[in-house]
Amino acid sequence: MTTTKTRNTIAATLLAVSTLGSATSFAAEKPTVILVHGAFAESASWNGVASRLIDQGYPVVAAANPLRGVANDAGYVSDIIEHTAGPIVLVGHSYGGSVITNAVKGSSKVKALVYVAAFAPAVGESAAVLAGQFPGSTLGPTLAEPVQLGDGNQDLYIQQDKFAEQFAADVAPAEAALMAATQRPVTAAALNEGSQQSAWDYVPSWFVYGTADKNIPEAALKFMAERAGSRKTLTIPGASHVVMTSHPDEVAALISEAAEATNK
Repeated sequence: MTTTKTRNTIAATLLAVSTLGSATSFAAEKPTVILVHGAFAESASWNGVASRLIDQGYPVVAAANPLRGVANDAGYVSDIIEHTAGPIVLVGHSYGGSVITNAVKGSSKVKALVYVAAFAPAVGESAAVLAGQFPGSTLGPTLAEPVQLGDGNQDLYIQQDKFAEQFAADVAPAEAALMAATQRPVTAAALNEGSQQSAWDYVPSWFVYGTADKNIPEAALKFMAERAGSRKTLTIPGASHVVMTSHPDEVAALISEAAEATNK
């Protein structure tokens, strides 16, 4: 026989399970953050940011950007978007900004774009054109002799002994040396390929960059943020081009802010 006490216990248990299920469902509603690295970097450059976002309950994917060409790389990221449950916050570093700008392709899953020391090109603009539009980049002289590829293209690397000063001046020397050794090459064609889209026209954007960026001049980054109508632009004094590696707290916080602002 079921007593009143037993019925109350069952009811309490069902309520607890229901509440837990609701909490789990709510947590699952956090958008997935897709992180896209740029030239001369690789997915591990996001480790500090990714670990902070994971601790906050965000699903995170650090994509292995092929660095072969804007349209090619954007297609790869678009495939990830297609096979990821929405909503999505898309984050790009450096050349990865050109990739995310072209990867959205009207997808309703992508709720926010976060540009981390990144290019945000308009249609027809390339990374090389944007970097050269304003004085200050010192990347050119630090590049190694191009590696000739069988398809006629060239792979570009930064000379390892110049990598830290050029790319990661505010990163601990031992970590910067590892970054130099594990850097991924970008094709010369990729840096000169014009953008086919400008997703920041219709997707809300956020920007963060350092004042000591030697790859992309600060003036260029400021110009792109203003043109895109950035919801918030965070400038970090003295930060290098790999601001996500040297200042993961600030970058993760901005990504979380973008996620919260658009996840309604």
